[in-house]
Amino acid sequence: MNTNSTQHFQLSVADPTPLGLFGLAVVTMVASAQKMGIVSDVSWVLPWALFCGSLAQIIAGILDYCHRNIFGATIFSAFGLFWAAVGMSWMIKAGSFGAGLSAGVDAKTIGFAFFAFFLFACIGTIAASSANLFLFVDMVLIDILLICLALDAWKIGGHAPHAIAAYSEMAISLLSMYGAGAAFLNNFYGRTFWPLGAPINKWKQ
Repeated sequence: MNTNSTQHFQLSVADPTPLGLFGLAVVTMVASAQKMGIVSDVSWVLPWALFCGSLAQIIAGILDYCHRNIFGATIFSAFGLFWAAVGMSWMIKAGSFGAGLSAGVDAKTIGFAFFAFFLFACIGTIAASSANLFLFVDMVLIDILLICLALDAWKIGGHAPHAIAAYSEMAISLLSMYGAGAAFLNNFYGRTFWPLGAPINKWKQ
């Protein structure tokens, strides 16, 4: 008699979307202020990049895996790692890991990383178009930010890519804060308190 049995269980967790979007909103607001010249350097941007931009989004991504939400799990986790890498790049450039690494910095290298994330974000934008209008617009703005960061790192287009990146990043911040609030309040009240807009297509059945 075979007594072997397999038991399955599913971890029940709250929707991590508000946390992930809040982390994104905070780090992009601080980073855009630096790009606009409102603040002078990235020293005080770094903590927000590592904790809000990186840690908060990675936590949200892991919890979305528990929700079996492939979009949130992948996007939050990927961009959480993105901000960790950006933060470490700033630290390397500042000499935190020694003068040798700092002296060998080539800004064009990070341009290729920005471009790789741009390509991935474009894929995410396709999926977002089937989710809701907020998510689609937010992803389009992220696409614009990433390609402009790449062009700026490669010294293509003069000052324009830097300026566009700064304003698109601020727009991402404000829109993501709205999205975080909508996700939080809609879940809290169990109804649509703040609308996120209908998807722009019906590709997802």
